[in-house]
Amino acid sequence: MKNQHVKTVISRRSFVKSSLYAAAGAELLSAGLPVAATAKVRGAQQVSNKRDLVLSVLDMSTANRYVPAAFFMHFGEQYKAGQAAIDRHLEYFRATDMDFVKIQYELGMPRMELKKATDWKKVPVYRKDFFQPALNVIAGIVQSAKSEALIIPTVYSPFMCAAQIAGGKRTLLQHINENPGAVAQGMERITKSVMNYMKESIRLGVDGFYLSTQGGEVNRIPDAALFDKIVRPFDMEVMTLADKKCPFNILHICDYEGKYASLAPYVSYPGKVINTPVMLADGKAVTAGDAAALFKRPVMGGLNRMGTIAGGTPEEIREAVNEALTNAPANYILGADCTVPNTTRWETLQSVIRQAHAFRSAPDH
Repeated sequence: MKNQHVKTVISRRSFVKSSLYAAAGAELLSAGLPVAATAKVRGAQQVSNKRDLVLSVLDMSTANRYVPAAFFMHFGEQYKAGQAAIDRHLEYFRATDMDFVKIQYELGMPRMELKKATDWKKVPVYRKDFFQPALNVIAGIVQSAKSEALIIPTVYSPFMCAAQIAGGKRTLLQHINENPGAVAQGMERITKSVMNYMKESIRLGVDGFYLSTQGGEVNRIPDAALFDKIVRPFDMEVMTLADKKCPFNILHICDYEGKYASLAPYVSYPGKVINTPVMLADGKAVTAGDAAALFKRPVMGGLNRMGTIAGGTPEEIREAVNEALTNAPANYILGADCTVPNTTRWETLQSVIRQAHAFRSAPDH
């Protein structure tokens, strides 16, 4: 379904001339998408499809006049694999009118019996055949929707995968504290597995990744030296691959397992767009403007996944969204700080997304 809310378009010449857009422009041309004549609305160039609209956020020389929006949720056991997963992702994308397709990663890493830190060297490197169920979902969605929107699968960081393999954070953290060098051997193998998944996804035609990271929370590895040994180098391998090969990646600093004392350790991480928690461990709020000032790049977020959007009245939700949009940085995508509860009504998300689409094009903005 083509976006019905934007009628003006941007020229190929003005789109490709920005160095930020070089890779993105190549993606559009390889996809065979039309790039038509330039037009202006209230002095701002706009474009004809959701791919262009989201990529335009990356041009930090000007504020994006159209605010893209996207929210993510897990769809339940029956929608984790196969055609059911493909259909559900596409149904949700089109029903909510969100601006890119984010593909949930539902495969997980197999749990292993790791009795001591040196057992981490036994972790296997998983290859294409292991990831095939997830890759099949990606292939189906790319085939169905790449001409409409960017396709962005989730990637869990090597540290997050290590926690899955260990069966939880307690064993992993115990082994890290006992023998970080031994755990790092396992992290190297996990990183190779994650990159195997990413390389196959890139080959299938994805436009980027939602790069989720954990590990630096106050209840996990707050020590900077240990974080730099056991988390950062493996995150950087994964994220550098994405940054080199894809035009659009979102760095997601996930606080599902705990809060962060500071987001500063992640400033050097790659990622074209940043998606952060809305609160630090000391209770200090992190606004989209705060994140933009710290990371010096476009921001996705503004809404608490467990806040008003999850259980407020329609009027409360409209007010919360309007506040987020009013206080948003210049280069911005409306979203939540993480996956929204799957009890959130699709109709609610559709109304929130369309509120974002209309916001900056309104006469008083």
